Amino acid sequence: MCGIVGYIGKRDVAPLLLEGLQRLEYRGYDSAGLVVTSPKAPGLRMVKAKGRVRDLQAKVPARFKGTTGIAHTRWATHGAPSDVNAHPHLSADNKVAVVHNGIIDNASELRRKLEADGVEFLSETDTEVLTHLIARSEAETLEEKVRQALRLVEGTYGIAVLHADFPDRIVVARNGSPVVLGIGEKEMFVASDVAALVTHTRQIVTLDDGEMATLTADDFRTYTTEGTRTTAEPTTVEWEAESYDMGGHDTYMHKEIHEQAEAVDRVLRGRIDDRFATVHLGGINLDTREARAVRRVKILGCGTSYHAGMIGAQMIEELARIPADAEPASEFRYRNAVVDPDTLYIAVSQSGETYDVLAAVQELKRKGARVLGVVNVVGSAIAREADGGIYVHAGPEVCVVSTKCFTNTCVAFALLALHLGRIRDLSVRDGKRIIEGLRRLPAQISEILKQEEEIKKLAESYADARSMLFIGRVRGYPVAREASLKLKEVSYIHAEAYPASELKHGPLALIEPALPTVAIVPDDDLLEKNRAAMEEIRARSGRIIAVAHQKQEKADRTIVVPKNEDELDPILMGIPLQLFAYYTALTLGRDIDKPRNLAKSVTVE
Repeated sequence: MCGIVGYIGKRDVAPLLLEGLQRLEYRGYDSAGLVVTSPKAPGLRMVKAKGRVRDLQAKVPARFKGTTGIAHTRWATHGAPSDVNAHPHLSADNKVAVVHNGIIDNASELRRKLEADGVEFLSETDTEVLTHLIARSEAETLEEKVRQALRLVEGTYGIAVLHADFPDRIVVARNGSPVVLGIGEKEMFVASDVAALVTHTRQIVTLDDGEMATLTADDFRTYTTEGTRTTAEPTTVEWEAESYDMGGHDTYMHKEIHEQAEAVDRVLRGRIDDRFATVHLGGINLDTREARAVRRVKILGCGTSYHAGMIGAQMIEELARIPADAEPASEFRYRNAVVDPDTLYIAVSQSGETYDVLAAVQELKRKGARVLGVVNVVGSAIAREADGGIYVHAGPEVCVVSTKCFTNTCVAFALLALHLGRIRDLSVRDGKRIIEGLRRLPAQISEILKQEEEIKKLAESYADARSMLFIGRVRGYPVAREASLKLKEVSYIHAEAYPASELKHGPLALIEPALPTVAIVPDDDLLEKNRAAMEEIRARSGRIIAVAHQKQEKADRTIVVPKNEDELDPILMGIPLQLFAYYTALTLGRDIDKPRNLAKSVTVE
């Protein structure tokens, strides 16, 4: 969730660190800091600030030179946002500096022991515990000092460590929180996200859990926390630095909404097989015999990824006729679920690093399950842990609120559903029908986005609502869930999604003019049922916005979207509601790309 940036080389390090932190601002944070050193000028110099990176930049002195440094943007877990609680954290002798993503579960116990030994803590953070443990180690090398400290730690971490006595190196380690090395010419970088690296290098190494690395200006080496050397070959990042720029848009969210037609075209490219009315998904590592042996599909995700999984489960049931359902990974991993050898498990995560999803994958693998990953980031932890999977190729998504990655994930599930369906009982005719529907999606997305000005005016007229209700049936319900989440995330308006069929079982008590309802009304076999639900709301003086394939007379306003195949309609019906959430938030003056209290990649429990 937080951001780590580090550099060692010959360049002036502070500007590089600040630039890297700015590229990680989208991850969500409440404070920032950096520490620098140099072999020619030993000693650690640190600056920290509550607030944005610009607040930190304003505090950095003009003469703040160094050629090695680490920096951090913090999202509070232990202790409120403050200058003192910001990272990096220094040891009492000012020799050790640590930045840390993750949570140390036994921090309280370790803190008590250190305090009993006379250690005075300056902050409320769990990270300061680790700093003192490293400083108190009597090992001769920095690598061994870090290893000894990590043996005492329980929990998750991605860390970078500087030591005044070893100014020629940075030591990093990973367990459950991403750490990426950037390989340059006579210089090395480290970050928690490639976004901080691509301006300088596209050659990266991603650490595995339980792995450490030492970076010097000339080289790097990787090894386990037990000291065994590991082999790490650099890979090339496919995204250019320009992919992280706003490209003329006022916000990343606006840019990414408008990138969806191109992104969907990218996830389809090279995967459609017209001859057999199916798709090529070689990365799932599932042959025909194994695919036919699947008796159930369980999809695990969190937040937006969970909602994409709900849509995916419906498509798999409809097209492949395999029982399928989606569940929040954060609940699944704690309920001691029965792991069935005939069930195919699918883990969904935009970043590929979501801790709850990753932990569920690791538990499933321990129990012998087959797990596929549906992720956006190549080489991410879930992609590496899974038996196979599908990359959704949405491109970098910078805004905390997911839009294009949600859409591409739904399309990826449509591809998987078609693939499994054609292996089983889906006819050639239906296969061709779905393929043609998939091909129509980019143009239809562009058609929806042409209504932006009308959706903007609609959002402005409803921005004074204190709460909103979103309803849908069957295919429409996951769309309602995701649209409700979008509005909450970015505008801070309370919103709730409910199955339209359940209105009469309680939620009708809420209906009044002050509570607008957004109804998802696809033109399918449940059209009249959905109209009946809207009639129930109108009879109680409720205001209604319908998202439908034709104007709905029972609604006050209708956003009309193009019709695709019934199974694929949910992919399109959520897109206008992304714009609705965006313009509602804009009207209310919200920080759209960095909503309060949220982070892009949730790498803590």
